[in-house]
Amino acid sequence: MIVASDNHERFNEASSPTWQQQLSSAIRDPHALCKRLGLKSEWLSGAHTGHTLFETCVPEAYLSRITYGDTSDPLLRQVLPVSDEALTPSGYVLDPLEEADHRPAKGLIHKYAGRVLLIASPNCAINCRYCFRRHFPYSDNSPSRAQWQDALDYLRSNPTIHEAILSGGDPLAANDRQLAWLVGELEKIPHLKRLRIHTRLPVVIPDRIDNALLAWLGNTRLQKVVVLHINHANEIDQAVVEACTRLKEAGATLLNQSVLLRGVNDEVSTLTTLSERLFEAGILPYYLHVLDPVQGAAHFDVPDDEARVLITQLREHLPGFLMPRLVREVPGEASKTPL
Repeated sequence: MIVASDNHERFNEASSPTWQQQLSSAIRDPHALCKRLGLKSEWLSGAHTGHTLFETCVPEAYLSRITYGDTSDPLLRQVLPVSDEALTPSGYVLDPLEEADHRPAKGLIHKYAGRVLLIASPNCAINCRYCFRRHFPYSDNSPSRAQWQDALDYLRSNPTIHEAILSGGDPLAANDRQLAWLVGELEKIPHLKRLRIHTRLPVVIPDRIDNALLAWLGNTRLQKVVVLHINHANEIDQAVVEACTRLKEAGATLLNQSVLLRGVNDEVSTLTTLSERLFEAGILPYYLHVLDPVQGAAHFDVPDDEARVLITQLREHLPGFLMPRLVREVPGEASKTPL
């Protein structure tokens, strides 16, 4: 059972701002984040160090689920900048998935057969400290409507592509007019069958799943898959459940991918509760990724041998349909690599 914190109660008592207002008012000052959550001054220096490397961004709806004054809170650990982000151990690089080698058009990444990824927005509603794209050159991959034509022409000319994946940033950080246009262009391509959306916004600002979004999502001919990113059961409150219900009513299949993170979800009981809570919300566990070795995130790493033990133990607690697949993304491989 997830008990709402005082922060959560205060947020719900306030008048409900739009998702755009919630996004624009997200906390972007690490000192303000520490103050709001009652963290001692000893955390401020590290928060400033991490922030200079990757900016802080935490919206109120997510902040409200973090326990006040608890520095071990698993949600806080995902968003609080720390001094460890300045460490540069061997093997941790700016582009861990070597995406720069797979960009045939601006805003388009083509790594795997049958599907392509489109950078539909350079922005996120929350800056997760382990993000593998924390160094991604979004300024070079944020096409205007006219510039999208190169990517669309690439898709039109390749009949082996059956699935378009909207990613980012977070694709749902884009406005609905732009998204409706882009999806409308995609559905004109006859060999495209599926639209996949990788997003964290229904989790961090559940109000994003509004009527304007549901209008274009519900009307496309493409089969719809929404892949959420939830790492801990405490991220799923009633507002998230309701947002997921709206997505399902619009015809979307809901999957979840998590990242195995030291100090967040690296225990069997935590992963078990996560899978159970996901299914209660109408979401199927999909992937459990080991950490991509991005510079600034080494302190979250869980070694592969430990990850394998965790997944073996997890099978003792969950039915097969609630078991996420433990994988690593290896640059150059034709698919995710099971561990």
